[in-house]
Amino acid sequence: MGFRPESVVRLCFGELTLDVGTRQLLRNGQEVRVSPKAFELLKLLVDERPRAIAKAALVERLWPDTYVADTNLASLIAELRDATGDRADEPRFIRTLHRFGYAFCGTVEEPVAPPPARAPLGTWLMCEGRQIPLSEGENIVGREPEAAVWLDSSTVSRRHARIAITADRATVEDLGSKNGTELRGERVTGPAMLADGDEIRIGSVVVTFRMPARPGSTVSLQ
Repeated sequence: MGFRPESVVRLCFGELTLDVGTRQLLRNGQEVRVSPKAFELLKLLVDERPRAIAKAALVERLWPDTYVADTNLASLIAELRDATGDRADEPRFIRTLHRFGYAFCGTVEEPVAPPPARAPLGTWLMCEGRQIPLSEGENIVGREPEAAVWLDSSTVSRRHARIAITADRATVEDLGSKNGTELRGERVTGPAMLADGDEIRIGSVVVTFRMPARPGSTVSLQ
């Protein structure tokens, strides 16, 4: 049980972004249309940077077990240069090595995703001795790998429940799961307020909600 980190699939060079996940080439956030083969060629050159790759090797990678004319590769290079605004005589991205092949010569940056917002001073679930942090906002609990709280149990639905966190409150809500969600021993039928130390049963999995009191909070005298 735990989290599945997402892989970095965006590579930036100049004003361009190569988004491997969506298979798009973007300029300042707007898509620049290229053919699938041109996209594969650009990705290949970027992946192998700064190594120069022979034309024969590129052809083999792009058209395995298929005979193609030499002009096909040159046409893809021309398509990429036109799409990126690159020039053969003053290359920013694709360098030509005459009678050999091509190399990517741009500076590539992998954007660092900002850390997810965290509830003030920490809010988390305890599950079988593990501490699972919760983020401010919506936290989906379920069996799908993309869930914020991933529970690997056949009794847990793919999108089982939702825990919503704000600066001063937290709620849990069942998302129409097959085996239901219980809070303090009672079935959850709508958004229910959570308190520090509450036990939540997700299917057959029991977790404990932790949201310690904020330092400096004043306790009222009765």
